[in-house]
Amino acid sequence: MKEYNAGKYDIAVIGAGHAGVEAALAAARLGMKTIIFTISLDAISNMPCNPSIGGTAKGHLVRELDCLGGEMAKAADTTMLQSRMLNLGKGPAVHSLRVQSDKVKYHTYMKEVVERQENLCIKQAEIVRIDEKDGAVCGVATAMGAYYEVKAAIIATGTFLRGKIFVGEYSEESGPDGLHASNRLSDSLRNLGINLRRFKTGTPARVRRSSLDFSKMEVQYGDEPIIPFSLETEPSTLKNKEVCYITYTNEDTHKIILDNIHRSPLYAGEIEGVGPRYCPSIEDKVKRFADKNRHQLFVEPMGANTEEIYMQGFSSSLPEEVQVAMYKTVAGLENVEIMRTAYAIEYDCIDPIDLYPTLRFINHKGLYGAGQFNGTSGYEEAAAQGLVAGINATREIQGKEPLVLERSNSYIGTLIDDLVTKGCMDPYRMMTSRSEYRLLLRQDNADVRLLKIGYDIGLISEERYNKYLDEQRQKEEEIERLKLLSVKPNAKLNKYLEEKGSTPLNQAMRASELLKRPQISYEYLGNFDVDRPKLSQHVIEQVETEIKYEGYIKKQIQQVEQARKLESKSLEKIKDYKEVGCLRLEAIEKLNKIKPLNIGQASRISGVNPADISVLIIWLEANK
Repeated sequence: MKEYNAGKYDIAVIGAGHAGVEAALAAARLGMKTIIFTISLDAISNMPCNPSIGGTAKGHLVRELDCLGGEMAKAADTTMLQSRMLNLGKGPAVHSLRVQSDKVKYHTYMKEVVERQENLCIKQAEIVRIDEKDGAVCGVATAMGAYYEVKAAIIATGTFLRGKIFVGEYSEESGPDGLHASNRLSDSLRNLGINLRRFKTGTPARVRRSSLDFSKMEVQYGDEPIIPFSLETEPSTLKNKEVCYITYTNEDTHKIILDNIHRSPLYAGEIEGVGPRYCPSIEDKVKRFADKNRHQLFVEPMGANTEEIYMQGFSSSLPEEVQVAMYKTVAGLENVEIMRTAYAIEYDCIDPIDLYPTLRFINHKGLYGAGQFNGTSGYEEAAAQGLVAGINATREIQGKEPLVLERSNSYIGTLIDDLVTKGCMDPYRMMTSRSEYRLLLRQDNADVRLLKIGYDIGLISEERYNKYLDEQRQKEEEIERLKLLSVKPNAKLNKYLEEKGSTPLNQAMRASELLKRPQISYEYLGNFDVDRPKLSQHVIEQVETEIKYEGYIKKQIQQVEQARKLESKSLEKIKDYKEVGCLRLEAIEKLNKIKPLNIGQASRISGVNPADISVLIIWLEANK
């Protein structure tokens, strides 16, 4: 096909899902002339699986995105149907916000944001080729023959890259939600020397609301008061609009699944892609957990103006008629009407070990990866990578130092470090257990950790940054005030303490020490602190957590300082680890492949042992 020159841009973003949109917005907002390509304009920020944002650890990612200048948190707040804070029965380190969003309204919100963004062009087109010159990206071509000269490209193809769906014996080349797959770009990437592999994910059926009997299910209400994702959202503007429900599979359900397991493409050997460990299909759950006689299902609305209901926990690739039969065994689903059949989808992705922590390919200047293309699962993980890729593609063009977030200051930094240092053998999902600094990486202090970084980069406004500084001043002043405030013994307080199993006071105690008791909250302390200042809920949360967990926080800060000593020892001067004597062959191979930026990253590489790290430190000292 004859090609024509369609124009020049600084950055091309390939894919307009959650990763692509954040990448494009970040680049455009930082002054780059940016173009974003999508298979369909109707698929911008589509939610092909559950229309929800957040969840355990994922909520942390969204709040961090917000503090770095991303858009996902605002979109989640604007399109919220129900909001819940998960893990409130545990410590603040694992409290995670989750909202059920309106799928159509979420897409509409994001589409309007990108359409109105200065410096950003949106194009419905399939990219089939990426060109390089002298090892650097120089252009991209569409299926219809348009050629765009660019300085950088960000690949955020989600599950579209050679996507193939499976339902029982039926299979078809397809992207999610019936959109056509991107089948030609993979060949171009292989021609550039990029290694691809196959991963797999899946989604449950969508069922008709009016065909369900909710009286047979458990009701799940939203939380009040609502805590927003974005620190710029006014909490009083948010309201829970829908309820969700819980029901369960049973032995009849499991019998139907097991009787037809041979018809599942996963067990018949038709699917070559590796599926997600932490979000298995119902077939996997029934096979792997044979001792369980039921599995929990969440019944969640797809939107305020649709009959579609999402059946979380019921992902499957069994034949359509088997799906109908097994769904009808579940309490409340006896007369269910399936509107969209569940399916599995496999797709091409990379091994993220081929990327720097900037998300740029090691041997390809100007070429970045983000989202499921990098081997992750989840909208939130994708959006986080997209933002970082957009920022770093911009900074590479501008000749500035890249943004590399640390494990000690963010879950985003932990996510990316895990990917580029350890790789992933199945779709990677963020969990709080992946961080060794959980108490420092709380959802409530994301602004303390990251807002200045977002401000320095140029994605956080002066007004928002000044508001943050004012809140931090209020927090510090309140902590100091509580350290000086004396609470005297009194009958009301001692009765409360005894009822809660805590030792009553027999002499005055500093308010800060009293607040460290697990039975005492900042709110309850107000009964004996009538002169306290009026503070926002966000500031109150930080005050209470920092006082209650002061000792543990100090210990983690010490751990961070020790780790930073290793992170400060740069390895960038080593071009070939064969030049470093006394390293084992396995270590040389791994170090040359991953190209760690510093000793800290090198120490986390599988196959590099403490003796190898000692050799590297000695070499650095000898070659200062």
